[in-house]
Order: sequence, then structure tokens, then C-alpha cells
Amino acid sequence: MKTSVNLGEFEQIVLLAILRLGEEAYGVSIRAEIATCTGREPAPGALYTTLDRMEEKGLVRSRMGEATPQRGGRAKRYFAVSKIGRAAVVNAQQAYQSLLDGLNLLGGSHALSVNC
Repeated sequence: MKTSVNLGEFEQIVLLAILRLGEEAYGVSIRAEIATCTGREPAPGALYTTLDRMEEKGLVRSRMGEATPQRGGRAKRYFAVSKIGRAAVVNAQQAYQSLLDGLNLLGGSHALSVNC
């Protein structure tokens, strides 16, 4: 029997950024997308450690692009979310949504209704 993967908050953020970027998801663009969408600016080391760990878990896969003169002859490492990674994000977001259902956190009322 296959168990589901539990994602941490930062892993979810990284996976969602990769999904948003599509074919253009590499380290610098992922960091920029996270900063734009969340206001958080992850350290490059933290991001790459997370990406490596997620690749080991099968949540993402990477491929090397072409070396470019703009990068001093270095190639970009592009990332894509795997089927396992996509399913993990969906499961995590469904769990959050289930917990949020019935709560009026963003509305004007201070009363919270619980419907779980």
C-alpha cells in the first residue's frame, strides 16, 4: 500500500512556484516567484537543499539546460513537478481547504463558525 507524502509549508510553496513557472522553473526564477507571491525571500542554500530533498522523494525532477555565456558557461538546472509531487500538493491543499471551510477568517466578522 502506498502512503501519501506529507509536505511542509516551504515544500508546498516551492512546488506551487514550480507549477506556476512551468518550463521556466530554475533556481533564480523559483526564488523570484516565491518572493513575488509570498513576500518571502528564501536563501539560495535553503531553496536548493529543499529542491534536492524533494527530488530524492520523487516530488520533482530536474534536467540541465544548455550552458550560456551570460552564466559564465554554466547551465541552468530546470525543475518540474512529478505526478507524485502534484498529488502531494493537491492532498495538502485539500486538507487546508477542509480545515478552512466554515471559517470566516478574511471577512469582517470576528466570529468563527466551525463546519468540520
